[in-house]
Amino acid sequence: MVDNFEQEILFGDLLPPVAQISKRRSQNTPALPTDLPAHRVIRKERRRRSISAFRQGGVIEIHIPAKMSRRQEIEIIPEMIAMVLRREARSRKTDSQLMQIGLELLEKYLPEAQVKPASINWRNMSERWGSCTTVDRTIRISDRLIGAPQYVLDYIIFHELIHLIVPGHDQNFYSYLNRFTDQGKAEAFLEGFELGSQSGGSGVIPAVNI
Repeated sequence: MVDNFEQEILFGDLLPPVAQISKRRSQNTPALPTDLPAHRVIRKERRRRSISAFRQGGVIEIHIPAKMSRRQEIEIIPEMIAMVLRREARSRKTDSQLMQIGLELLEKYLPEAQVKPASINWRNMSERWGSCTTVDRTIRISDRLIGAPQYVLDYIIFHELIHLIVPGHDQNFYSYLNRFTDQGKAEAFLEGFELGSQSGGSGVIPAVNI
């Protein structure tokens, strides 16, 4: 996918040169933590000192100079991943903001709806993008979408809002869902996200030289 969650961070602007980071740590090559989220290291010949990190299809990509040593690579990976995660955390919308988005989507796409959600909040979900409980009218959105493009978040919230009036995925459900303007664009993004996550799984993905 071209859209990369707008998470690119230029190493040169935010961290000291790689050499300085290396000097302040042990001369022994450190071990890479085993609990890091899925990530991929890409070595680029044209890079001299700059390093960038962003999320691409569910995997954090870290672009580094091709000549960087393995020890330097292992040292910088946790820092760059942490920076991406902090940036995503800052972009996290509050529950009240999610609710406001939901109400605006109802007004725009489902003005005839007689029911409104009681709450919309983030939930740690790895298998689904969202869920809706019609009994108490609560909606949960996967926190994997924190930092995703607005049209993607809107699409998933709208999907769950429809379930307030149509529990299943029948013809009526899709007739409502088709009202969403960026449906094709959002579905393409989510498909690419899933493919990236499946190819990466969890942990380290083999480095690539470009």
